[in-house]
Amino acid sequence: MNTHEDSNHIINTLAHSQVYQDYERAFNETTGLPVNLRPVESWQLPHHGRRNENPFCALMAERSRTCAACLQTQQQLADAARTCPASVTCAFGLCDSAVPVRTGDKTIGYLQTGQVFRRKPTEAQFDRTAKLAQEGGVTASREQMREAYFNTPILTAKRHEAAVNLLHIFADHLGMVSNQIMVRNANAEPPMITRAKQFIEEHHKEDLSLGTVAKAVNTSTFYFCKMFKKSTGINFTDYLSRIRIEKAKNLLLNPNLRISEIAYEVGFQSLTHFNRIFKKLAGQSPTLYRMHLPAAA
Repeated sequence: MNTHEDSNHIINTLAHSQVYQDYERAFNETTGLPVNLRPVESWQLPHHGRRNENPFCALMAERSRTCAACLQTQQQLADAARTCPASVTCAFGLCDSAVPVRTGDKTIGYLQTGQVFRRKPTEAQFDRTAKLAQEGGVTASREQMREAYFNTPILTAKRHEAAVNLLHIFADHLGMVSNQIMVRNANAEPPMITRAKQFIEEHHKEDLSLGTVAKAVNTSTFYFCKMFKKSTGINFTDYLSRIRIEKAKNLLLNPNLRISEIAYEVGFQSLTHFNRIFKKLAGQSPTLYRMHLPAAA
C-alpha cells in the first residue's frame, strides 16, 4: 500500500473499532454535538447523515453549490489542523473544529466536531445567510431555514474549549492505537515477512541490522528491504523502532525501572537516541509518558 492507502486503512480500522464507537456515542450524548473520524484526504461532508447533524447544515448539503461551499470550508479546516487543533467559521457563520490524529510526526486523519455558533446569531446574519442559501439553490422555505438556523447550538468559549480538549485527549489515544496497528499489520504478507517479524520480535534487544534479518530469512538484503517496505508500509528501521517503543511503553509501567535501564533493555544503544525516537513515535518524552500513566498516579 502507498502512504495514503495505508493511512486510510488505519483510519477505517479505527472508525470500526469498539473503542472509537464507544467514544463517539459518549461524545454525542455528553455534548449533543456530532463527531466524526475522517482520513486526511476526504471529499465528503464529515457529519452529513450522522447522529446530531445540524438540521441547517443538512439543508445546505442538499444542493451542489452550497455543498461545495461546505466542502471548501472542510478543506480549509483540514489545512489548518495539520499539526494542531484548529477551528474555522463557514460562510453561514457556523464553527467547525478538528484535531489531528497523529502517529509520530505524521497526521493520518482528523477527529471533527462543530456545526455550532460561537455567539448568538443576529437577524442581519440570518438575512445574509438566507440570501446565500437561496443563491446556492436551496429550496427550503425561509421559515424552515430560520427555525433550523436559530436552533443551532451556541457554545461559549469555555464549552467549546472543553469539547475540543475531549477530542484532543482521544486523538492522542487513537494515535497510540494506530501505532499498534502499524506494528501488527500482517495483511496478506509473504511467509518471509512473517518469519522476519518473528525474528525481530525475538531479537529486538540485540543490535539488529537489515542484513542480519535478511540472512535469517535466507534472502538478499536488497530484496528483503524492498519486500519488507511493500508488505508493512514502513522501512525496516522504522518497524524495529516501533517494536522497541511498544516494549518500552510496557516497561514504563514499572516505576522501579529507570528510563536509561528501559532504553538499553529494549535494544537502544544510546539514551539520547531512545528519547528522540520515543518522542517521535509517542508524541512526548518517556518521562512525560510515564507521568500520565494510571500506575504513576
